[in-house]
Amino acid sequence: MLRLRCIHGNLRVESRYLLNMETGRRKGLSGVLSSLSLLCVVLDLQLDGVFGATPVEIEQHLEMGRKLLAAGQLAEALSHYHSAVEGDSKNYLTYYKRAAVFLAMGRSKSALPDLTRAIQLKPDFLPARLQRGNILLKQGNTQEAREDFQAVLSGDPGHEEAASQLLKTEELEKLQGEAHSAHRKGDYMATITVLDRVIELSPWDPASRELRAECFIRLGDSRKAIQDLLPTTRLRNDNRAAFLQLSTLYYGLGEHQEALSQVRECLKLDQDDKECFSHYKQVKKISKQLDSAEQLISDHRYQQAIEKYESVMKTEPSVPYYTNRAKERICHCLVKNQRAREALDVCSEAHQRDPRNINILRDRAEAYILNQDYEKAVGDYQEAREFDGENQEIREGLERAQKLLKQSRKRDYYKILGVHRSANKQEIIKAYRKLAQQWHPDNFQSESDKKEAEKKFIDIASAKEVLTDPEMRQKFDAGEDPLDPESQQGGGEGGHGWPFDFNPFGSGGNFHFRFHHN
Repeated sequence: MLRLRCIHGNLRVESRYLLNMETGRRKGLSGVLSSLSLLCVVLDLQLDGVFGATPVEIEQHLEMGRKLLAAGQLAEALSHYHSAVEGDSKNYLTYYKRAAVFLAMGRSKSALPDLTRAIQLKPDFLPARLQRGNILLKQGNTQEAREDFQAVLSGDPGHEEAASQLLKTEELEKLQGEAHSAHRKGDYMATITVLDRVIELSPWDPASRELRAECFIRLGDSRKAIQDLLPTTRLRNDNRAAFLQLSTLYYGLGEHQEALSQVRECLKLDQDDKECFSHYKQVKKISKQLDSAEQLISDHRYQQAIEKYESVMKTEPSVPYYTNRAKERICHCLVKNQRAREALDVCSEAHQRDPRNINILRDRAEAYILNQDYEKAVGDYQEAREFDGENQEIREGLERAQKLLKQSRKRDYYKILGVHRSANKQEIIKAYRKLAQQWHPDNFQSESDKKEAEKKFIDIASAKEVLTDPEMRQKFDAGEDPLDPESQQGGGEGGHGWPFDFNPFGSGGNFHFRFHHN
């Protein structure tokens, strides 16, 4: 099958011929081609416009476009207006109506060429002039906007909207000058104040938003700078600079995932962009380290998490957020590993770096509890509560620290045995045996010494009883003394009691302890 195409303007004529490619008929091919070439010339001369859309078809497309536009089916309406424009490229109304659909879709940049084409076809078509002037004003293009509004007023001196928009154009031009003047003087707050009105008048002007973003960065307000830069990625084509700056700002705030997302948008536009690729590698590395460290914490692998956060500080020593974050999480891991003294040092440094961070205050409070310094633990929890009074974990932690403080003023089983709160069962039994031997009443002669030894011996035995029983120890760690008569149902009077009212040195008690040593 051979396909030949004759083109004249927008006219395409296709003729298809089936040619028998048998060896005996090849000689006739050149003659057929010559005939077809002649046919193309004849068609070009005689059939111009025959295959174009008819006025009726164009009108049908316009009518369908109007109905779909009224129904809010913008994409479908746009398709019909495309067909109308292709059918009659010299009808200014079809361009104008298609521009209206683009505007309804929020695609002002696409509408602008259609409005310009409509004006070229009919220079005195005032609605297109007005619409183009409005777009140019919102884009911050005061010179061309003024020309359009003046053209409308020349054709219709009483046109109120054109007159109002011309005044806004003159106001915008004046404000733009004031903003740049204040910026040159380094008065960033004044620049921002003026640009607020500038952007209100020209919300589609990327230059004004970029200038205000720069002022926010100078004043240390990265969040507001981000809010201004985000729209500029759509207002400018191939705005790699904005994507890179956004990524850098998010990175400085510690939002590494968002930083990664923005720098990837830059690389989508140009994968060979050196600045974006260099920044991408740094963000990718720190992001991987942070995610890995948090996963280790979730898996209760605290020592490995500490090492990973130490790597984070080496990877990014120049951005304060990452050092602060690493110190905070290392503090947390040390507490979880019950390394109280090390935790207090790191947590205190982290607190100095970020005094309002309730997580650091919580973890340092827990380190104080491990160190049996309950007053300081209460102090840290109270400070954290001032920053976030609704936090349930902080409220519960404060209540527990207050119970432990109250409890420590009565009887502290850890202090009685001389062990840390993190001591394991073997350490507790070892401490108990040593003290029980030391304070056994049989070691004392006088009645008063025996009485004192008996009291201490009972406390030592009580401490061992509570701290070697997981359930009782858990209660004690939560601030409740399981042997306190006040906490027992129907608890009677008396001071330190033996569990279940059993006293090995009471009346009739002829109780002897024997200690075995390996």
